Amino acid sequence: MPLKLNVGISKKVGLPGYSSLGASCHVEVELDQSLVFDDPEGFQERVKKAYNACSRAVTNELTLQRQVRTTLVDNDEAGPATSSNDQHDGYRASQKQMDYLTQMAGQIRGLGSRKLDHLAEHMFGKPLADLSNLNASSLIAVLKEIKQGKIDLATALNGATA
Repeated sequence: MPLKLNVGISKKVGLPGYSSLGASCHVEVELDQSLVFDDPEGFQERVKKAYNACSRAVTNELTLQRQVRTTLVDNDEAGPATSSNDQHDGYRASQKQMDYLTQMAGQIRGLGSRKLDHLAEHMFGKPLADLSNLNASSLIAVLKEIKQGKIDLATALNGATA
């Protein structure tokens, strides 16, 4: 009879301006219950591996989100990064922005239009076609950072495709 092991980790970090950023990962795996009685060290090793996998996923996501926030704050094109919708968030992305996003996605090895849509969904909670002009500017800034090697594409897509 299988034994269910639930492992999870949540982390929250403080940010300037009394804001915070959080990420969590929870996994459930099935193990042979004989591990608990016949191989306690093996059981502990499996728990440790599951915990470490969650911990790495959370750390990677927090690192990515910090890089994205830093990029948005430092990038003049994106304007100030805010958590609330400002007056510009109500306007749809321009065709020029959409064309540029598609062009950049084609220039970044391993990205492409399908994964670009996943990245937009992950970052903004909506598909590429529904981005506002502020969202599109932010995504352009992130793609520039990926293209320059400042943000890792696999890390960016990990949260989007997991």
